[in-house]
Amino acid sequence: MDSFEINKIVAAVLMVALLLIGIGKISKVIFYVEKPETPGYSVEVEQVADSSSSTDTVTEEKVDIAALMSLGDAQSGEKIFKKCAACHSIVKGGKNKIGPALYNVVGRQVGGVDDYKYSKALAGYEKDWTFEELNGFLLKPSKWIKGTKMAYAGLRKEKDRASIIKYLNQNSDNPLPLP
Repeated sequence: MDSFEINKIVAAVLMVALLLIGIGKISKVIFYVEKPETPGYSVEVEQVADSSSSTDTVTEEKVDIAALMSLGDAQSGEKIFKKCAACHSIVKGGKNKIGPALYNVVGRQVGGVDDYKYSKALAGYEKDWTFEELNGFLLKPSKWIKGTKMAYAGLRKEKDRASIIKYLNQNSDNPLPLP
């Protein structure tokens, strides 16, 4: 190859490079877009002040507990309780497991088992396990009593919660009358 052909190849490569740079500059002039002063979108979020401490309950929704309790039955509750049996015992005189023994739980004070070490949230809760309290707690324990050690997701179905509560109430020395 002689030097003239090499010069033509180099000139062609340079010409293509200059042409691409020129087209880029011209397109920026033709398609000019003015950039905004502040990039992106501003999303305004309403701040809600949380005046409750970590151990307070979530705002309780009013639930017709009598109607809810009419949905469940203790036999279904016994079957559903098998999920709970890994951590809780339900027999009279039963030992505490990972969770406290649940015999006589309905009507008992929250955190009322003497030989069980409760979380600070449950120990300082100062309410009794009523039908309403159990319903709220079984729906989502960590949301009902913030700071509880109970790492259970909860029971979504009202019928399941009512059945468990009836089963727990039945397993007591003095079952409370149903609402």
